[in-house]
Amino acid sequence: MKPEIYKDEGYKTMGAAFEVYNERGYGLGEEIYQECLEIELEIRGIAYQSKQELRCYYKDRELKKRYAPDLFVFGCLIAELKAVSVLAPEHEAQLINYLRLTRQPAGYLINFGHKDGLQWQRVILSEFISDQ
Repeated sequence: MKPEIYKDEGYKTMGAAFEVYNERGYGLGEEIYQECLEIELEIRGIAYQSKQELRCYYKDRELKKRYAPDLFVFGCLIAELKAVSVLAPEHEAQLINYLRLTRQPAGYLINFGHKDGLQWQRVILSEFISDQ
């Protein structure tokens, strides 16, 4: 596994998320944080797509159903946003399942609802990292 996978992209994405949290704090709805983060990404010149539909797979067969992550950043990172008091194991499981369904190797779970600071988790799935 390459631990440095999308390290720079993740660092820049999280920098934008921290700026949003520092500016707005906690206690708002997820949709507000998403819009604020989209603005911050634009300000920083970071490419992203909001609710971009990604292909899903099951046993190497493409599904008709598509998954639209909150944000698809740099064309390689899924960012799943939350605004809850604390992240739960179900939130991590959700991101892992999204990564598996879409065959993306990296994602971030970002929680703006935690009162003691931005809560986040980086998830890497080695089975989807290419050797190229």
